[in-house]
Amino acid sequence: MEHAGFDVDGHAGRLAKDGFTLIEDFLSPADLAEARERIDALSDQHRGRNAFEGYATERIYTLVARGPVFERMTEDARLLALLDRFLLPGYLLTASQSIRIHPGEAAQALHIDDSFYRLRRPRPAVSLTLIAAIDAFTGENGATDILPGSHLWDEARAAEAIAAGGGAGLRPAVMPAGAAIVLQGNLIHRGGANRSAAPRLAVTSQYCQPWARPQENFFLGVPPARAAALSPRLQALLGYEVWSPFMGHVTGSHPRKALEPGWLAPVERS
Repeated sequence: MEHAGFDVDGHAGRLAKDGFTLIEDFLSPADLAEARERIDALSDQHRGRNAFEGYATERIYTLVARGPVFERMTEDARLLALLDRFLLPGYLLTASQSIRIHPGEAAQALHIDDSFYRLRRPRPAVSLTLIAAIDAFTGENGATDILPGSHLWDEARAAEAIAAGGGAGLRPAVMPAGAAIVLQGNLIHRGGANRSAAPRLAVTSQYCQPWARPQENFFLGVPPARAAALSPRLQALLGYEVWSPFMGHVTGSHPRKALEPGWLAPVERS
């Protein structure tokens, strides 16, 4: 069901025209507090291994399975209603993580989130990305920089813009804590440099077409007992569903059967 009062048409129109849209009230104050508390408890475990991850950036992967607040965010009715306009039924969660950019972090290289899918531009996006601000995004603390309209550009223009560092059209996605930006997967953007004195925390969920390979392997990242406790909608987003006519089956059976207590794979029974 779509969220009462949520202007799906307006957001979809902005996504189609500009490549992004802002949901100003995505997270409630209670959700913000719960998300921050949970992320703080899991922090100081993983710093980036390269410039793209960010040497001064903390990421917590497979966030969807790390607390009820992240489950709610991942299957938010407003977000899914918007995704329904751009992705085929049966779309999948492809990435779920928190990103805490510490002071002194450099800007990421400009990129698109669905570059894994090597299809020539111009083309529709293969994925869409939600970035929710746990801390307010400012022009100084690492707000996501975007190139509005770049999702419509062809290969040559996109490559030229990336090589030039974005140029005058690059703008920070400034937004308050609790707001979220949704991006087309082929919109050129980057994580901004944090020139402030405090970290900037965000949560991101990415969703891809049902025929595309997800970035995160949730079958291995989320233990079956944990997956079995999730809602049927989240299970489907993780891949425990068949995309018609039979994509994703498990030895001829529906993949959700693999979450039943005592289930053994047929190869283990032979």
